[in-house]
Amino acid sequence: MIVIGTDTHKRSHTCGAVDGATGRLAGELTAPARQPGFRELLAWGRGLDEERVWAIEDCRHVSGPLERFLVASGERVVRVPPRLTGESRRGERTPGKSDPIDALAVARAALREGPETLPAAHLDEEALELKLLLDHRDDLVRARSQDQCRLRWHLHDLWPDLELPAGCLDRTVWLDRLARRLSRADQGARATIARELVVEIRRRTRRVEGLGREIAALVGARTPGLLDLEGCGPLTAARLIAETAGAGRLASDAKFARLAGVAPIPASSGTRTRHRLDRGGNRRLNCALHRIAVTQGRCHTPAREFLARKQTEGKTRREALRCLKRHLARRVWRLMIESERGRSITPSTLREACPGPQFAATA
Repeated sequence: MIVIGTDTHKRSHTCGAVDGATGRLAGELTAPARQPGFRELLAWGRGLDEERVWAIEDCRHVSGPLERFLVASGERVVRVPPRLTGESRRGERTPGKSDPIDALAVARAALREGPETLPAAHLDEEALELKLLLDHRDDLVRARSQDQCRLRWHLHDLWPDLELPAGCLDRTVWLDRLARRLSRADQGARATIARELVVEIRRRTRRVEGLGREIAALVGARTPGLLDLEGCGPLTAARLIAETAGAGRLASDAKFARLAGVAPIPASSGTRTRHRLDRGGNRRLNCALHRIAVTQGRCHTPAREFLARKQTEGKTRREALRCLKRHLARRVWRLMIESERGRSITPSTLREACPGPQFAATA
């Protein structure tokens, strides 16, 4: 077996193949980052060995097209975190840095970790579509927030006594009220800019709401079980699906927990046994699970009892929340697996998949 490490860039991709048994270099090739170059790399890789694994450094915007091409062509592809590549490069005897050196470091990092332990690339067009819509919505919300800040300062200069409640600029009724007041104001540059900002905020608000409805429909069609999870709304469920990119590519809920950064890391020494917070993993996935855990800890009675029990055992509130997030990772992974397999999800199925009183099915 050979492992083909790939260093991806915007204009070119460099591959370095190493023997799975000895770790010796089996070949190198650089090709353009275009479809003809993808086909050239594929033909080259197939000519090296019948049993091969493509290890691609996980830089989504530049590695995504090649990754999707290889998966669609029936190749086995795993994702190597850049951190592992850096560690591998520092351990090499060859000094310096170049694309071939980086590609070789990617391959040897995958070989050292074991290709079976790394996240497998999975062609999931629905998850990709959700991710694109979510990222676009986040960009619109961020741009709208900047416009709202600018509008508040202009309004403060125009009318220092005007009091605007928090969050009011997200509401159409307040935008209409401000538009009417600005239309009666002096036709100076500040009032003109404020009117344009009101129009832009209203437009972005309509688009954000439209994207929210579109995302909710996609999530309901793909994984309706997530929407039944207490504290998990359509946007949070969409983020879980988008960042996981196919739960089936993960062999167990433990791997999903590690991907999400909610699996505790041993930090024991001598007679002291403890675990510490994992600051790695996908932070967006971690944030989605944290949002569910915080909501359940406030509103969901079984989760509140679970947190209270953990705190009684001597854990802090944060440590108890981390325990809850680890259990939530198990349930979320099971729900996505059940959905991908096309099985019906019932309360009894949930209890079998995720035992424990804190995860009883909710109406």
